[in-house]
Parts: sequence; structure tokens; C-alpha cells
Amino acid sequence: MAATSVAAVPAGPTTAAGRVRAKGPVLHPRLVAVVTAVSCAAHVWLAASGRHGTWLSVLMLALAAVCVPCTVHIWRHGRVGALHQVTAAAVAMAALHAALLFGAGGAGHAHGGQPPSSAGAGSGSMDLLLVVALELTTALLAATLVARLRRFAR
Repeated sequence: MAATSVAAVPAGPTTAAGRVRAKGPVLHPRLVAVVTAVSCAAHVWLAASGRHGTWLSVLMLALAAVCVPCTVHIWRHGRVGALHQVTAAAVAMAALHAALLFGAGGAGHAHGGQPPSSAGAGSGSMDLLLVVALELTTALLAATLVARLRRFAR
């Protein structure tokens, strides 16, 4: 519809293709959206793998479904509300996974009656560390984008 619109294009710098150059950061919101999408895909993959109980798989699918709209909003518009939601969810997930990793007395991560991951070869603990790192990276990128957007708005 925009191609047939007769609305005036706002004045400002343009790209080589004649499009109006974006106001504000472009790469940073896209990076946050991609990292958030990777996190969503990881939750869907883990839920589909069947390594977790049914209720945890349903919970992971629900969390991914909640995060997908925020990913789209961040990709398209870099909305601060979506960034706040992604930051809060990522910090909460990092804290939850860290609690599972370190457990009560170092018991480790266990699901559905299986032995804790610290009782195995250690790959479960490494997986949890990678998940915590992904979630902290997501939170950091989203929070720094909020700060950039606030500074740009001045």
C-alpha cells in the first residue's frame, strides 16, 4: 500500500535506493531481535526434543509464544515496551536456570525423576551455563538498546 500512497515523504537523508534513512539505531534492534528469536527457537527445540517432562515442554512453548511478538516489534520498530519485556524475561530465565544449575547444595539440574545433570558427565551443566549466557546476552543487548533509544530521543 505504501507504494501507491500519495502521502508526502518526510524530508531527511535518503539511502542510495531513495528510501528515507531510519532515525535511530538500526543494527542494534535487529541484533536484539535475532538473539531473542534464537532463544525462542531454542525453547521450541528443547520442548520438541522430549528431554523434559510434558508440563515443562508446554511451559517452554508458552514462553516462546509470548516472546515471538516482542521479537517482531523489536525488529520492526525497536519499541521500548517490548525491549523492557524481553529484558525482564531474559533476566528471570537466567536466574531460574542459574538456580537450577546451582540447586540446593549443588544438586544440579534435574527433570522428571532423572538424575541431576551434575551427576552425569557434566554436559547438562555446560548446557545450562550456555543457556544462562544466552539469556544474559539477550538482557544486556535489550537494556543497552533502551539506553541508546533514550539518548537518541533527547
